[in-house]
Amino acid sequence: MFKSKLSQISSLLRQRLSVGQVTISKRGYCQGPCGCYSQTLKQRRLSTSAADNAQGEGDKQVENISVIFVDKYGEEKTIKVRIGMSILEAAHENDIELEGACEGSLACSTCHVIVMDVNDYNKLDDPKDEENDMLDQAFGLTPTSRLGCQLIARPELDGIRLLIPSATRNFNVDGYIPKPH
Repeated sequence: MFKSKLSQISSLLRQRLSVGQVTISKRGYCQGPCGCYSQTLKQRRLSTSAADNAQGEGDKQVENISVIFVDKYGEEKTIKVRIGMSILEAAHENDIELEGACEGSLACSTCHVIVMDVNDYNKLDDPKDEENDMLDQAFGLTPTSRLGCQLIARPELDGIRLLIPSATRNFNVDGYIPKPH
């Protein structure tokens, strides 16, 4: 059953994106023909049935939460984030300087953020081993540190305050200021 669902999703992606072979791992990672990985399957619900698609188009209301970013100078910027979107994606869409050198594939720690309120931190799912491995490489690690690519907006996180550390450890392009994708 799982393999047939993956095959359906892979076929749908090839049709919509007009790309060649697409491979999907059990954890929801998608690898396209260029060899790059994407985590979008893990973050968004994909539907292959016409009924689900029709229902989704009729319901245009998108729920948002407020996320407050605090930069290294202490300046705050509040943005609206769609439910189901990663904090890294939201930061890029809103010109927040949160690098994300691996583009959310969980291969670096440059999207390291610090959850400023312990109560908000306790609302998050526990980090997986892969995230903890990357966090070990993060600059300025704290007990409430997380990776922005792994934080997905949910209604209970409305008003969460995230501190962006004063530096990152990017071994590839030190000093580079990212531009939104």
